[in-house]
Amino acid sequence: MAKNIKKRNWAFVLYPESAPADWREQLQKTGLQCAISPLHDKDMNPDNTPKKPHYHVILTYSGPTSYNVVKALTDGFNQPIPQALEQVRGYYRYLTHKDNPEKAQYDEREIKTINGFNIADFSELTRSEITQIKKTLQALIRQYDIVEYAQLMDFLQDEEMNVEYEVASNNTLFFDRYIGSRRHAPRVPKCDPETGEVIEKKES
Repeated sequence: MAKNIKKRNWAFVLYPESAPADWREQLQKTGLQCAISPLHDKDMNPDNTPKKPHYHVILTYSGPTSYNVVKALTDGFNQPIPQALEQVRGYYRYLTHKDNPEKAQYDEREIKTINGFNIADFSELTRSEITQIKKTLQALIRQYDIVEYAQLMDFLQDEEMNVEYEVASNNTLFFDRYIGSRRHAPRVPKCDPETGEVIEKKES
């Protein structure tokens, strides 16, 4: 990579076996906004041998920053050289292999952010992406039996689900009505789809 290149957004791969034990704390002390992938511990090489467990890390600087400055940071973590990012959204999706179904898939809820990193700051979501996130949130509401809008927002904040938080906060009326209608609807017992056996009894 050309050493005179300057970019605001960078990424690097971090192997925990060779990184300092407190690498997360060190990242936080830099003040940089960062996103850290779930641990990639199921990735495979082309010859079907397992790859070494690793993280993908996005670094966001306040302005264009040179390769040498970023490399000094990754060298301090004993990690490979960084790569400049032309756009953040695509790499953020790669943190979980979202667009690579042939690769091992990871849970987006396990992405960790540092110093206020928010993927929603980098570009607008498309209508189809917003619709998909709303469906994901509806499934989450059912899974955790959420009965108040405030409970949903607290959950998303606590889990650092920043994109979902943004969508939920911009669709207050939709989710408030959806949660309210579920709260007042008759409880239907859950049944095993194959046997018909009641798994969760209806509340009396």
